[in-house]
Amino acid sequence: MKVGILTGGGDCPGLNAVIRSVVRKGVQKYAFEFVGLRDGWLGALRNSVVPLDISSVRGILPRGGTILGSSRTNPFKHEDGVRRVRDTLAAQHVDALVVIGGEDTLSVAAELSRQGIRLVGVPKTIDNDVSGTDYTFGFDTAVGIATEAIDRLHTTAESHMRTLVVEVMGRHSGWIALHAGIAGGANVILVPERPFDIDEVCGWVRSRFKINYAPIVVAAEGAVPKEGQMVLKDHAVDEFGHVRLSGVGEWLAREISERTGTDARTTVLGHVQRGGTPSAFDRWLATRFGLHAVDAVEAGDFGVMVALDGTGIVRVPLADVTGRTKKVDPSLYEEFEVFFG
Repeated sequence: MKVGILTGGGDCPGLNAVIRSVVRKGVQKYAFEFVGLRDGWLGALRNSVVPLDISSVRGILPRGGTILGSSRTNPFKHEDGVRRVRDTLAAQHVDALVVIGGEDTLSVAAELSRQGIRLVGVPKTIDNDVSGTDYTFGFDTAVGIATEAIDRLHTTAESHMRTLVVEVMGRHSGWIALHAGIAGGANVILVPERPFDIDEVCGWVRSRFKINYAPIVVAAEGAVPKEGQMVLKDHAVDEFGHVRLSGVGEWLAREISERTGTDARTTVLGHVQRGGTPSAFDRWLATRFGLHAVDAVEAGDFGVMVALDGTGIVRVPLADVTGRTKKVDPSLYEEFEVFFG
């Protein structure tokens, strides 16, 4: 059997670990052949592939990013997209695909599966917002990076007695903001799941200054004020209809400064959360996902996604997990309600 691998959407620590484990087990145990589709679904449209064997995946376990490249390409937005994907698979004699991606990439995979293309999905995203799995790889690394940044910002905030607003990634879900904010000892945490009251945020900031303590405010990029709309710098949309987020951090710093009469600055962590070497946990989870994905291919169990359930890896139908975003559990608000507006 010949198997294609692609990585779609934003890059993520651990992608190379998945590629490595799929190829190593596929070659050594099942005698599969492999090719990689370059730049996600774009490679499937353009018939752009590279051969993959054990030598080509040697040494990539600790590397961030993806050796195959990625893009936010949606084949359904391109003329004859599905036919072109089929033509590429036929031209390369590919029998099945392993699709590694987040919500958008896997939504495409689910629809292509319904149309008869044999594939298995692997969930990735630093946002941890893919339904059907307890965790996605990349999330642990992103939380570690954000937590370290918050730790460092505490000292400079205290030195100047100013509020520091830390904007982290999280379009629809506040998993990074919640985990990194709690781990980093933030005073206010704002997530997309719960619109915030700017007056209440400013009240918390004032209360910290009263006890001679410089506040740290952590905000997910998708956090929204109760009065108003999502704050954006750029209204352009990608092929999945998403705007490029960022701007809430600067808006918060400006509002806090004007309303409290104190200095406030913003740090936008942005893509630094997605870059660099994956954590040990993400290497471990990504490797396990890859091993189980190639098992599903060998078993002919297509149209599924491998997922973490407790400590075990299971297969769940792609149709059941796409089109839904995994939100932060409201019960966590009760545990940490002092941090929320």
